[in-house]
Amino acid sequence: MRLFTDTPQRVLAIYAHPDDADIACGGALATWAAQGASVTLVTVCDGAKGTRGAHHDPRELAEIRRHELTVAASQLGVSEVLSLGRADGEAVNDETLRRDIVALIRRLRPDALLGPDPTATFFGSVYVNHRDHRETGWALLDAVAPAAAMPLYFPDAGEPHEVETVLLSGTHEADVVVDIAGALDAKCKAVLAHTSQISGDLFDVRDVVHDRAAETGLLVSVTAGEAFRELRLFG
Repeated sequence: MRLFTDTPQRVLAIYAHPDDADIACGGALATWAAQGASVTLVTVCDGAKGTRGAHHDPRELAEIRRHELTVAASQLGVSEVLSLGRADGEAVNDETLRRDIVALIRRLRPDALLGPDPTATFFGSVYVNHRDHRETGWALLDAVAPAAAMPLYFPDAGEPHEVETVLLSGTHEADVVVDIAGALDAKCKAVLAHTSQISGDLFDVRDVVHDRAAETGLLVSVTAGEAFRELRLFG
């Protein structure tokens, strides 16, 4: 495990649901944004099924979650928020999604790309990684290696671009940690902006965010961190 010391200037984060990035990499996004990076956050799904209550209207919930994401992104300093508009539970690593991601990579030309690690399926005996997360992760990897970098893949989607660094969150094979000590408060505010997804005491949520960041930071001797699996595909 080592400290990730790069300072990317163009960052693209692609996650399945409106609250995923804030939980997984909100501290890193806020840290880099504060250092002058242009940060774009993309959600694949609309969040319309993200509730355990049957009384919610899906269209209303999607709008609530869109607003929550806008508030959260402002806390992190995100430059642009985009949605690909898939329905919850229907993210599929197909040609359409890969093309959409390739087009984003070629338009935005990020030097750092963040998303979920699709190989992480089981977290002990208490959690199975959401299918939308896994499908998003596979589509991201297939889009970046090699499609976005090669002109004959999706030739109408823009000029090819090679992403220097891919950072996968929610992984069982983390090898780098980003120091987020200066952005921990921003991350907490972003996570807490997703009020439709929070059950219980807000102070408990804040404590969980702080405790996880502190535990991760210990791996590289910083006070707060986020861990990732790093890929250098075209170095």
